[in-house]
Amino acid sequence: MATQKLKYTTPGMPEADAQRVVEILQDRLNATTDLHLTLKHVHWNVVGPHFISVHEMIDPQVDAVRGFSDDLAERIATLGGSPIGTPGKLVEARNWDEYSIGRDTTQAHLGALDLVYQGVISSYREQIKELDDLDLVTQDMFIAQTDQLELFHWFIRAHLEDKGGALSTAGAHTEVEAAQQAG
Repeated sequence: MATQKLKYTTPGMPEADAQRVVEILQDRLNATTDLHLTLKHVHWNVVGPHFISVHEMIDPQVDAVRGFSDDLAERIATLGGSPIGTPGKLVEARNWDEYSIGRDTTQAHLGALDLVYQGVISSYREQIKELDDLDLVTQDMFIAQTDQLELFHWFIRAHLEDKGGALSTAGAHTEVEAAQQAG
């Protein structure tokens, strides 16, 4: 995705720093937009004996992550950028694969979501480190969002653990592998 030229930025922030922060924010906007749509897809496609508990567990996650997208887009605008939220641009810019699980059991979807959350949280944590030298305000937003994502990830993983704490998805490298292992 081409870097956009900022017309202005927030007082006290060098333009080059603001430019990089906008790029980082756009990456997270893409990730959270994709995540809330993926979570809604899971919400619609889970089946099996634990359907209702997983179906109802996912909706608050959808709402929270959708709110993250809005906060990220508004921060981009605050820094003088223009948030990009169109599906085509999101797909063009993302560096992860499309969620590949359709109608399946709750365990299969939770296994796949374990890997999805691992990817999203890991990239947030990498960008939190970079923001330490660029913009503490945006870093604070990322820390708060990561806190919530890690909580949601724990909710998912609680369904995948045995009584000894071992995850059924351990060692899986793809959503399909994780779904099969969890199922």
